[in-house]
Amino acid sequence: MTEQPILVIGATGKTGSRVASKLEAKGVPVRRGARRSETPFDWEDAATWTPVLSGVSKAYVTYFPDLAFPGAVEKLEAFAKVALETGLQHIVLLSGRGEHFATMGEEVIRNSGVPFTIVRSAWFAQNFSEGYLRDPILGGVLPMPGGDIAEPIIDIDDIADVVVAALTEDGHLGERYEVTGPRLMTFAEMATVLSSTLGRPIQHIPIAFEDFHANVAASGDDFVADVFTQIARETLDGRNAHTADGVERALGRKPRDFAEFAATAMEAGAWSAAA
Repeated sequence: MTEQPILVIGATGKTGSRVASKLEAKGVPVRRGARRSETPFDWEDAATWTPVLSGVSKAYVTYFPDLAFPGAVEKLEAFAKVALETGLQHIVLLSGRGEHFATMGEEVIRNSGVPFTIVRSAWFAQNFSEGYLRDPILGGVLPMPGGDIAEPIIDIDDIADVVVAALTEDGHLGERYEVTGPRLMTFAEMATVLSSTLGRPIQHIPIAFEDFHANVAASGDDFVADVFTQIARETLDGRNAHTADGVERALGRKPRDFAEFAATAMEAGAWSAAA
């Protein structure tokens, strides 16, 4: 009997692409769920949900751009009902740490009737190397609000490893893994690490949330900027200024340090002008 594939929703995103690749490296069949996939998936088109869920055993679910996006929780609830109807055996949800709407999304999955694992994540280190902060860093600056608030920033590869473990190993059903890096860092301290890694000064520039909104809007659109600024206002207030043990509980090892992330990204050419 052929092993049923694992569905990865958001397979072209930061975490989904890594989860899909890591599963395939383990020899696990994967169905990549994205708008242009062989079996397309679109959060805005419920007609795509049943086909992409049919014949899969488990699923990793992310909501782009974030569960704080208007209507996201309602769509997640509708998706979970389809997942239950199609016989999904396990859903792993990526959630955001300290976010009101993400917590609502978690409750949707908890109450869905589908066996679950929740991965509640800290702020992504890869926002510096793959996201909207990459270009400012190339310009020698790290503009972020939040003042001296510290964040236990996490390497996305750790998130992907936790997700893969949850999807392929026993013992993870019903767990909520709150995943963070191993230490608290201010954005100024992150800029210092990046300066050392890149071999040139990266200056942290404390900015107002309004300026943060303008920066995000310049690289996307106002609607996305509205959501990301709301999340920044909500989470960069000290509520997340503590580490958690989700990586260690799920994987039996410590999470990667921000300095290790920076060195790996640098070696991979993340901050070369041509990247």
